[in-house]
Parts: sequence; structure tokens; C-alpha cells
Amino acid sequence: MDEENEVTIAICKYIYTNWVSKAKSQRDFASKCDIEESTVRKIKNIALGTAKTEYNMSIKTLAKICRKKEITLEEFFREIKK
Repeated sequence: MDEENEVTIAICKYIYTNWVSKAKSQRDFASKCDIEESTVRKIKNIALGTAKTEYNMSIKTLAKICRKKEITLEEFFREIKK
């Protein structure tokens, strides 16, 4: 597996494990973060290993999620690096 796929998986696992799985629903998480529910499904599927890692989340999408979770992009990447 190449480094880009590993980063994608790490990002999706962090978002899914720490935020999506604890949300009322995927739809609720998507609505609160102002992203599409299909994006949340992609994140979940990659995090759980049920989808290929061809999804490349945009920085804009990641920034929206981080903003709603009150974490900077810098803090986010520091967390997934652990």
C-alpha cells in the first residue's frame, strides 16, 4: 500500500472512529458539518475497510469537518500522526 492510501485511511479512520460513529446518525453528522451524506458513507466505508481507497477527500471538506469539531487542520494532522 502506498503512502497516499495510508494517509487516506488514517484520515477516514480518525473521522469515523472519533466523530461519525458517535454522532446521532450519519445524516446528522453530514448536516452539522455541511457536507454530503454520501461523503460520510465514503469515510465510513474506507475506515471500515469495505471500500477501495480511491476517495480523495478535499481539504475544503476536511476543513468543514474540523471547523465544526473545533479543531484546526494542524491539530487534526497531529492527532492522526499519533
